[in-house]
This record gives sequence, structure tokens and C-alpha cells, in this order.
Amino acid sequence: MDPLNEKLVTIFGGSGFLGTQVVQALSRAGYRIRVAVRRPDLAGHVNIYGNVGQIQPIQANLRNAASVARAVAGADIVINLVGIGSESGPQTFQAVHTQGAETVAAAARAARASVLVHLSALGVDRAQRSAYAQTKLAGEAAVLAAFPQAVILRPSLMFGADDGFFNLMGSLARLFPVMPLIAGSTRFQPVYVGDVADAVLVAANGKAKGGRIYELGGPQVETHRDLLGRILRETGRKRPLVPLSAGMAKFLAGPLSLLPGRPLLSKDQVELLGVDNVVSDLAIREKRTLEGLGIVPTSMDTILPTYLWRFRRNGQFDRNLNEGANEGSTL
Repeated sequence: MDPLNEKLVTIFGGSGFLGTQVVQALSRAGYRIRVAVRRPDLAGHVNIYGNVGQIQPIQANLRNAASVARAVAGADIVINLVGIGSESGPQTFQAVHTQGAETVAAAARAARASVLVHLSALGVDRAQRSAYAQTKLAGEAAVLAAFPQAVILRPSLMFGADDGFFNLMGSLARLFPVMPLIAGSTRFQPVYVGDVADAVLVAANGKAKGGRIYELGGPQVETHRDLLGRILRETGRKRPLVPLSAGMAKFLAGPLSLLPGRPLLSKDQVELLGVDNVVSDLAIREKRTLEGLGIVPTSMDTILPTYLWRFRRNGQFDRNLNEGANEGSTL
């Protein structure tokens, strides 16, 4: 770990899936870190990633401009990782992805921060019928208007030990005799969460060009069907894939959205599943990619086996899963 330096980083959403990885990367680089979250009493786990006093959880809500201003006061670097996959009460896509992003950017400018890093999502410029995507896209524009030298990162589907997609699909493969397949030909370019955290660190260090949008994808491009087949192989499950039309998927999303907790599927997610989620040729030519930031993308082959074993019939004690495992047949 590097000795502590004088620079202070405020990171919004620093206690989540990506946020904890970013906090660890910043801590190793020696930064002093404020982790701005709605419930700091639930973010105490981030303290273990740094030296005593190096990391401080602080209360802030993107819907409250005064709390955001307090969180960034005196910060040299501001990072906004906040995003929601579904709406709940006042936590709407518009409030968080657009208005909240603008609030953070304006506060960073007022605090005279030298760097602002904003997390968006790959494919938001293509999903015209998705409220999630359109509010993310509007948030990008608001950020650049308030802080023209901001660095915007658009990762593809992220994978890692606590991810939402591969763990959810692994659970479904364990619980149900079939796997639903929506938009099976849609292409994805899953990216390792640790690589995205490294990209945030590069930008925080001032080594990414400001005012640019970087598209972050892993080394493999696979269809939705391919990804489900990969999950079945890793978990040793034989489950037929049952294709669902977009219309049927949206119909099923209605009652699923009424269940307690985070919905398994929403109509907006069905829209997103129908849009390719891959790094553009233009971004590759202009070096607005992981490789352009000096990061070698990590393969799914390296990471997925380290945590999908939990969904095998006999857990870590299963061996030779690829022998006879279902590749993902389609009914």
C-alpha cells in the first residue's frame, strides 16, 4: 500500500458491488476516501479496506443537493457510481440517473475538484425505449454540461463474486427445471468488475482524457444464449432453454414486479435485453476502451469458476463438470 497522500476522494455509491472494488483500489493507491452513501451505518465494512482513518463513510443522498455539497467539500476527486436497476418510491431513474448525476457534477465543479469520474452503462445510446438507458444518457449530457472535463465510463455487463446477473442465473438453474431465454441473439461483452475498478483508478489519477466517454468490455463477445450455456456448464446443470418473446416476457414481468424485494424481471429490463451491449468500433479506433487505458481485460474463463461452483449440485466437491454437461439446448 502506498503512503497516504494529500488527495481526498469522495465516492458516491462506494459500498456496492463495484464501489467496494474501487475503494480498495483507491486505498492501495494511498488516497484518503469519503464513501458517500444514504446509510453510512450500513457501510462500515468499507473501513477494512484501508488504514485506520483512511476511509470515512459519510451520509449523502443524490436527491438532496445540500448533502451532496457537504460530501464533496474539499475533495480533489469526485467519483459517482450510483445507479439503480429498478425504481422504488422516490428512487426513480430520473431522480438518480439524471438529476442526481447533475447534482454531483455541479457540486464537484463548485468544490473545484480536479477530476470527476461518472459511471454510466454500455448501450445506453442504443436502447431508445428503455427508461433506464435514456435517463443514463441524459445523465451523461448533464454531467458534461456541468463539468466538461468529466470522464464517463460505460461498462458492459459486469461479472465478479457478488454480481447480479451470473449469480441470479446460477440460482435459477439450481431451482428450476428450465431456463427462460429472452432475446437469445443479443450480444454482450461482459467485463470483470476488478478491471472496471482499475479504469476508475486510472481516471482518478488523471491519466484518462477528460470530456470523453470510455466503453469498457471484456475479451469475449457472447450472445445471451451463449452466456446461459456457459452458466449451465459452470454449474453442471442440464436445463433446456425456453425462448420467450419480448411480448410474453413483458407480460410475465407485470406480476413479477409485484413480488417483495427487487423484481426478478421488469419491462424495462426486457427492452435492455433486446439491445446489443458491446464496445463500438469507433471507441476501439479512438482507444476509448480498457486497452486504451492500459488495462488488459480479464476473461470470464478465469473468474466465473471461482464463484459459480456454489450453484453446483455438490458445490466445490463436483469435478469434471464439462463432461456431459448440457451446452444449453433450446426447446
